[in-house]
Amino acid sequence: MRLILLIAALVLTPFAAQAKEAQRPVTVLVGIDGFRADYLDRGLTPRLAALAKDGATGPMRPSFPTKTFPNHYALVTGKRPDRNGISGNSMIDPRRPGVMFSLGNAAQALDPFWWNEAEPVWITAEKAGIRTATMFWPGSEVAFEGKRPSDWLRYDQNVGNVQRVNTLIDWLRRPAAIRPAFATIYFDTVDTAGHRFGPDSAEVNASLAEVDARIGELVDGAAALGVPLNLVIVADHGMRATDDSRVIQLDGLIDRASYVPVETGPYAAIEPVTGTDNRVAEALLKPHEHMTCTRKEDLPARLHWGRNPRVAAIICIAEEGWTILAGPPVYPVKGGAHGYDNADPEMLALFIARGPAFAKGAKLPVFDNVAVAALLRATLGLPEDADADGKLADVKAALKSR
Repeated sequence: MRLILLIAALVLTPFAAQAKEAQRPVTVLVGIDGFRADYLDRGLTPRLAALAKDGATGPMRPSFPTKTFPNHYALVTGKRPDRNGISGNSMIDPRRPGVMFSLGNAAQALDPFWWNEAEPVWITAEKAGIRTATMFWPGSEVAFEGKRPSDWLRYDQNVGNVQRVNTLIDWLRRPAAIRPAFATIYFDTVDTAGHRFGPDSAEVNASLAEVDARIGELVDGAAALGVPLNLVIVADHGMRATDDSRVIQLDGLIDRASYVPVETGPYAAIEPVTGTDNRVAEALLKPHEHMTCTRKEDLPARLHWGRNPRVAAIICIAEEGWTILAGPPVYPVKGGAHGYDNADPEMLALFIARGPAFAKGAKLPVFDNVAVAALLRATLGLPEDADADGKLADVKAALKSR
């Protein structure tokens, strides 16, 4: 009898080990671009609402500038845009005269030069022997000091949300040895609808319902595979309604030949052209209706922005709902925008954490988004980054008590 039990134990041990591996939670960071915090209250996202009820949630303050690339990188590095190097969706660097980084310039947006000022969590994990996989997260398709996630995909807006979710589920379907322990997925449709039609539009409501359904499919797909998820669902910023009747035209204040509009919209980043003396400063650094302009070194300390060399010399921040332009708009002004002061309540972003690592029913007060990286590190068993701007203490209430 003892011999039979010993043989059974030897046979079953590998299967027990495999079962234990299958039950190891995967941390998944879900980014929903432009999902304003209060969108969750519209009653259009039942799956997200259920996850929030069963986990931890609270409004999250984005970093300034409240733009896509700076905040996506802040979320995964724990450092604000001034320190993570992605100081704007568009930026210049004195080390590269005549070159501008922008979302639409792939040659620059995919150049590691711009991204290597702060280490993202997937690189920290890979260095620790933790396998990672990234689906379209800004910055994840760029090598960091020559290293990448084990699996990554180059961003392609033509890949629909269903296909994005199916790809992630396929990663979860792998044997435990090659399954990612940390993965990201990114959805852009809520932000796109918000820009085109405004945050209060039927189109935004439809996009909220659609993304909610996709997240439901992700949750159900992982459950069917028996793979527990530590879900961290975030947005990069909110969205505010804009209108073409609320426009500030820089070209009416200073001639175009005197300045480079690095970025325009809810805020403007302005670099005077060499040899223009003080013309740009004299034109802009005085009171204006519906916007405030200042030298970058004189920006309010609470913005934690302006010391990086990539921040343009003069920054103008528009009054809520107003738009700063330099000539004709590239995109229609009527609709929605983000980039306003991060104290604007309509810039607040979604945060939900649900899974075996997280507290149930926890309600967090407003916190800075740079704390998310520390939360991700905690779920992965990585040490906290003492040099980060965000601290685990800021979001510790989201973690289950141990």
